[in-house]
Amino acid sequence: MSTTLLVVQVDVRVKPEAVSAFRVATLQNARASVKESGIARFDVIQDREDPTRFVLIEVYRDASAPETHKATSHYRAWRDAVADLMAEPRTSRRFTNVFPEDAAW
Repeated sequence: MSTTLLVVQVDVRVKPEAVSAFRVATLQNARASVKESGIARFDVIQDREDPTRFVLIEVYRDASAPETHKATSHYRAWRDAVADLMAEPRTSRRFTNVFPEDAAW
């Protein structure tokens, strides 16, 4: 089992009237985030049956990368922009990469 990559799954439910604004802000953050050296991947997915539900899949190269990410201006701008758009507090879970091998990222 891999012990290097850290995968974070963030579950978000936004207010129905805020879906478009959330998407815009989240895509801006994601596009900037993938440029960070500590981020191997940053996916944004939206539920087909319930468009108010999003999942962010963030793959970090090491355990310190999330802290570095949260210190960036684009993360702080996203956090502030989406705070009032959420229907409930976002939740997250941390996973260890199993496949593909870390080197494939």
